[in-house]
Amino acid sequence: MSSSHAESQSRLILLLIAGTPVVIILAASWLWYFVIQGNLDLVGSIGTSNNGKLITPPRQIEQVSFRDDTGVPFVWADLERRWTMVIVNRGQECDAACERRLYFTRQVHIALGKEFNRVQRIFINDRPIASSRVAVPEGDLPGWPKQLQGDSLAEYLTTAHQGLVPLAVSSDAVLAQFPELGENAAQWFLIDPAGWIMMSFDDSLDYKAVMADLKFLLKHSGGA
Repeated sequence: MSSSHAESQSRLILLLIAGTPVVIILAASWLWYFVIQGNLDLVGSIGTSNNGKLITPPRQIEQVSFRDDTGVPFVWADLERRWTMVIVNRGQECDAACERRLYFTRQVHIALGKEFNRVQRIFINDRPIASSRVAVPEGDLPGWPKQLQGDSLAEYLTTAHQGLVPLAVSSDAVLAQFPELGENAAQWFLIDPAGWIMMSFDDSLDYKAVMADLKFLLKHSGGA
């Protein structure tokens, strides 16, 4: 084999090696674009046994303007890039159903074990957190001091749900980002690390069903 032919083959191999990541990125971007536009039912084509309801097309949340529990402006991009369980509440009070979602997602989060740090929890309210309260009948919050029943929501979240991030947003933004709540308020949501609202979980789903979905997503999303 001549030296010029060998050099040509070497250059070809190097081009193939260098070009492969670019091709993969372009292919992934093309595929995701058509999924987002609703022109490709990727999950339906591959098949899935998910228990939660897929939101198609998914909706991006990063453009929404939030405020934290002190009223300071907050943007979604300031959060760590993790899978995010989101409890959405509407109104000045977090009632018994709201509190059950908080408790349920906390227990699921803890049960993830070694995958705990790949997931976070967010509480979104359409009223300021500082002026909202817990409105749960006495005795319905196990281990919670009686004198604080029905008291400050911010205090309750800080004490009983450490690590959860409470955010406030306008009612219009809630309806725009989570229109499913208009038909069924008894659900919470999952957002992927890139900020796409991609799945909802009905309150009727049990612990095992939700864990199955989360473990599947975490397993197949690599380090994300």
